[in-house]
Amino acid sequence: MAVFVFVGGYAYGQTRQPALEEEPSRTLEGKPQAPSRVEVQPAAGDEEIADRLERILSATGWFESPSVRVDEGVAFLSGRTNDEQYKQWAADLAQNTRDVVAVVNRVEVSEPSPWDLQPALIGLEALWRDVLYSLPFVFFGLLILAAAYAVARFSTSALRPVLGRKVKASLLQEVVARGLGILVFVLGLYIVLKVAGLTRLAVTVLGGTGLFGLVVGIAFRDITENFLASILLSVQQPFRSGELVEIGGTMGLVQQLNVRTTILMTLTGNHVQIPNATVYKSTIVNYSSNPNRREDFVVGIGYDMQISEAQKIAMEVLADHPAVLKQPEPWVLVDNLGAGTVNLRVYFWLDGSRHSWLKVKSSVIRLVKREFQARGVSMPDEAREVLFPQGVPVQLIDERTGGEPAVQPEARPKAAEPEPEQVEVGAEGGLGSEAEQIEEQARRSRSPEEAENLLR
Repeated sequence: MAVFVFVGGYAYGQTRQPALEEEPSRTLEGKPQAPSRVEVQPAAGDEEIADRLERILSATGWFESPSVRVDEGVAFLSGRTNDEQYKQWAADLAQNTRDVVAVVNRVEVSEPSPWDLQPALIGLEALWRDVLYSLPFVFFGLLILAAAYAVARFSTSALRPVLGRKVKASLLQEVVARGLGILVFVLGLYIVLKVAGLTRLAVTVLGGTGLFGLVVGIAFRDITENFLASILLSVQQPFRSGELVEIGGTMGLVQQLNVRTTILMTLTGNHVQIPNATVYKSTIVNYSSNPNRREDFVVGIGYDMQISEAQKIAMEVLADHPAVLKQPEPWVLVDNLGAGTVNLRVYFWLDGSRHSWLKVKSSVIRLVKREFQARGVSMPDEAREVLFPQGVPVQLIDERTGGEPAVQPEARPKAAEPEPEQVEVGAEGGLGSEAEQIEEQARRSRSPEEAENLLR
């Protein structure tokens, strides 16, 4: 039997199939689907079909004032609904009803009011239902994260003493220990996302961790460079606290090495902060790593003096000086031949941890000059003295004797006062090192940075 269905003024037909048993309605992907066959009674009348269909439409709650009229097997549907899918569902329902030969669908689809809050309420209800369903997983995820955090803390604390026996740099110990803790926590986060079915997000988190580190390294290049340099300096330790060093032309006693800068107290009493990256790339002169220090100075003697005798006198001064080391031995060497002097360079060694090289050098120069004067070794000044090897004859004319030369006694230069024999004088302030005084000034001064000292 051919059946014609009128939907929205259009008609379409299909061949009637033999009567089937009633099947329940199904919903696929949230869309209503009419049953394939609705049985009423064998050879049901029009009124029975209309009553059955009208009760079904009312039971769904999707229609407002639903009404069904059947005349000669033609079902006329009327009423209002707020969804086009519900209207189509009603037409399919009537079409699949036994003894219905055609369907005229007059159900109107009403436009939703802008003040209709029903969709929002439905959405909130669905959201609340999803929240309730996800509460067990939320508690489970929090439990895993708490466990991962506890394991990370334990791993960090347990790794510190192990690293302390193998790694001497405290900063490197802290970085490695905290790095392991962060890795454990990220692994716990990955497990939570994996269980939640967010595999791609979990992979993104792991990849984003490295990408974030790369971005931070580029954005904060100088800070990162100084931080990495502080790790290398704390591991290699080219200097220690209190040692006298020269870094990039700046000389001073090392106060501390932190994660950003190296702080020096200069010999003039000033704090100098040098970025660790600059320290690591600069030439470092450590005057305290080897306490022995060699100093030198130049002294000029006259060409009429015997060089070996002057060398002997200077060596005697060095041998008798208490601050000059016997080993390595001192030297007195001919440096060069000047315009009016033979220049001797005096080399000697001293213990820089006990004595100040400035004061010892001053003392040695003073004593060498004293001995040269005491033993008649001339020390002419090239800039003011001109030598005449054959001498310059000078005659004075006396007018009273008619131009006869007058006999004058030979002029003798006034002898200079001899230098004191003491090794130490008050002006030099003793020969001791001034490191203790500078350290005392550093303790009294305010530190530029209140940070942990990474040096032992």
